[in-house]
Amino acid sequence: MPAKTLEEEWAGVTLSAVHLEMRDSYIRDDPGFIAWQEGRTDEAAAKYQAWTDLMKEATARGVVVRRARIVSEPLSDYCRFEYDVTAPVNLAGGERVRWLPRRRASGIALPGNDFWVFDGSHGKFNHFTGDGTSAGPEPFDDPRVVKLCVDAFEDVWERAVPHEEYRPV
Repeated sequence: MPAKTLEEEWAGVTLSAVHLEMRDSYIRDDPGFIAWQEGRTDEAAAKYQAWTDLMKEATARGVVVRRARIVSEPLSDYCRFEYDVTAPVNLAGGERVRWLPRRRASGIALPGNDFWVFDGSHGKFNHFTGDGTSAGPEPFDDPRVVKLCVDAFEDVWERAVPHEEYRPV
């Protein structure tokens, strides 16, 4: 069975989507990150307009989209970039975003990889190489794995600070 496009995947989401990010650096050659490094924050955010539009469509259908980021402090350059584009990209699309300093995550049982869980029933792990390059997704629907991810996400969400209140160190 061929992999679904991002649009096809999101068209099937009806209730909720949660995303947990746990790395301090991702795709370092991302054009948005490069634009941000060069001081072009508006241009950086504009590079994610397709994502913002996809989230607007999903949230308009009633899908609740929550994203939590576990971060080391002081923030890495990449996480500071993510912080700077969260309002014009993620929040503008209707996502709810929270930040959890890594020191406050020590008592949480976490999966080994970033993940999405859709409608509380299935998801995908996002794999990355050591330098932050995408190594591809891995879908999952084993109920035990879904529960691990949902429980981890909810524990993080409960401790995390809403984007509007988080002040990067």
